Amino acid sequence: MIVIPDDQPVVMGASPAFADFLTRHAVVRFDTLPGGESALVERIRDAEIVVNIRSSCKFTGSVLEQCRRLKHLSIWGTGTDNVDLAAAERLGITVTNTPNVSAVSIAEHSLSLMLAVARRTVVVDRQTRQGLWPRGQMKQLSGKTLGVIGLGAIGSRMARLGEGIGMRVVAWTMHPESKQGFRLVSLEDLLAESDVVSVHLRLSEQTRGFLNRERLSRMKDGAILINTARGPIVEEAALLEALREGRLSGAGLDVFDTEPLPAGHEFNAMEQVVLSPHNAGVTPEALEAGLSLALKNVESFLAGHPVNRVAPL
Repeated sequence: MIVIPDDQPVVMGASPAFADFLTRHAVVRFDTLPGGESALVERIRDAEIVVNIRSSCKFTGSVLEQCRRLKHLSIWGTGTDNVDLAAAERLGITVTNTPNVSAVSIAEHSLSLMLAVARRTVVVDRQTRQGLWPRGQMKQLSGKTLGVIGLGAIGSRMARLGEGIGMRVVAWTMHPESKQGFRLVSLEDLLAESDVVSVHLRLSEQTRGFLNRERLSRMKDGAILINTARGPIVEEAALLEALREGRLSGAGLDVFDTEPLPAGHEFNAMEQVVLSPHNAGVTPEALEAGLSLALKNVESFLAGHPVNRVAPL
């Protein structure tokens, strides 16, 4: 039994890859969100394979323990922070993801946030529509330093885009053997030198709170922070403080500690912050590529040779 517990808003149901998949496999698809652990368990209790679309569905150890028939969890996306991978491995559940399919889209979005913050695009647009004619107060990025934290598919692409607009690029990575031809520096030097810092790490216990108050305090005065990775990688209270005090001149954020972002959140009142609703990787091209790969991962699992496996390692 194959179950999709969370196709809301509907993306899989409209996918050509899914229509093709249905010619070979029976699927139970829910087009509403489960709304909690017990409801999620109720939907997938009898499933052997689950295709998960939304990171809001949490596959905790408790959920997995209650789904004894589950053999394969196919995640759409790269991040697996919503899955207890240790529990999955203990229970013999294969977990797969869809690496790199959104890399181009997310890197482009990171670039757009960087430009929007530096050029104050949102504020200037609003003021112009109000009949004002604002001048100055913008930053030119060519010749400035872009610091990229994390050199996976997205970070490497962002670094190339930075070079493409004339920025000097430095990078820090947990895997220096794959430096992709970029100049690697210590994290301390990157924070001190960079006019823009762009975060491209996976969320894990190792990276939760990675940019904490102490590390944010090491950033260059007037620098810009871009985060399209995961909200909890950056200590939110410390970031708010740095923006409030003007030590950072702005931020471009696609991810947050709490999603959706609460209506009364302080970020909403900050003109120097450009926000987007965790949609950096949601272009039609990236969307279909990811959905297609999630389904191909199921086919590979059923054929006995799972690919893109993140558990068991």
